[in-house]
Amino acid sequence: MEQRWYVYMVETECGVLYTGISTDIDRRFSEHCAVSNGGKQGAKFFRGKVAKAVVYREQCLNRSEASKREYVIKKLSAAKKRALINGAD
Repeated sequence: MEQRWYVYMVETECGVLYTGISTDIDRRFSEHCAVSNGGKQGAKFFRGKVAKAVVYREQCLNRSEASKREYVIKKLSAAKKRALINGAD
């Protein structure tokens, strides 16, 4: 059975959005939160930024599809990312 991959967005305390992929969003969010306290597993993006909450998640068929979707989402404007989070396409 193939692992499920997800694209997710995390909002920081200052309102900035981070987009990533993972098979376990809860674990990955914990790793991102730990970076602010010197952890090494989360994204470098979170050095100096505090992860507040996972605000979006989308299941993909495989890692390749998740990476492609992540790329598309990262290219969106902040307003379009917010619309995606709020359920508008």
